[in-house]
Amino acid sequence: MIKLKIKTGDTVRVIAGDHKGSEGKIVRVLREKNKAIVEGVNMISKHVKPSASNPQGGIVKKEAPIHISNLAIVDPKTNEVTKVAIKEENGKNVRVSKKSNQVL
Repeated sequence: MIKLKIKTGDTVRVIAGDHKGSEGKIVRVLREKNKAIVEGVNMISKHVKPSASNPQGGIVKKEAPIHISNLAIVDPKTNEVTKVAIKEENGKNVRVSKKSNQVL
């Protein structure tokens, strides 16, 4: 499995696909599929059968996963997309923004 440079809680921008330009926080990372679920992006309509927890059933809007190659991390300082470098500080590897050299 490859090492991903995105984590849950990162703010990302979609750089390709139908939702290009949308921004949101990562809710969940699916490492085995190289995908991530981004809050408020790539919404789908899911038809749900009535159950004990949802007696009405109906159509539910929810986020669908997006491939991580279509996501770019937003630099918190400059508010622009940036690449991520991994550097060692105090014996630990940290993620660093290439645009502002700030620890993410």
